[in-house]
Amino acid sequence: MTQAPATIFLVDDDDSVLRGLGRLLRAAGHATKPFASPTEFLEQLSGDMPGCAVLDLRMPGLNGLELQQAMESKGCHLPVIFISGHGDVPASVRAMKAGAVDFLLKPFDEQQLLGAISQALLKDASARAGRAESAALQARHSVLTPREREVCTLVAQGLTNKEVAQQLGTTEKTIKVHRARVIQKLGVDSVAELVRFVDRLGQA
Repeated sequence: MTQAPATIFLVDDDDSVLRGLGRLLRAAGHATKPFASPTEFLEQLSGDMPGCAVLDLRMPGLNGLELQQAMESKGCHLPVIFISGHGDVPASVRAMKAGAVDFLLKPFDEQQLLGAISQALLKDASARAGRAESAALQARHSVLTPREREVCTLVAQGLTNKEVAQQLGTTEKTIKVHRARVIQKLGVDSVAELVRFVDRLGQA
């Protein structure tokens, strides 16, 4: 499936700021989508949009931090860059703790913003790749029966067929059959690859 191009979502109640950011980012080759209010942005929010969001900190209705929380609650994982005309240290700390990529004070250097956006897009691409890998691993693992999952886990822990059989109260011959099915269903070629699969599954 072809992935949609990355978009920089701009949310600021100051129209002149929106226009200026749009010009700057389009000149740098980015696709942009401006929103004059957090509500307007949330109404069009989809959970699977590649890119990042540049949010003003102080806006009527929801402020930037509240908007960041609302995005999370809607399953939107877009990396966030905050911009603010006020040197609000507590707000910047909260923003960074909540996972913001950067917190820029107006007027900020254009290159500083472009650098933060590059960092945010890399973060988004990496996170999306991680989520895709996790979903693929979970899908492969989901085809195992409950017993096969038990065998998979124990084999990945390094237990022999005999040890697995003793632990599960069955015969070694039965475990050999389950083990072969696990390897076939997961599409791995060896126990070593099975161990790596389970390790990646646990980290996903």
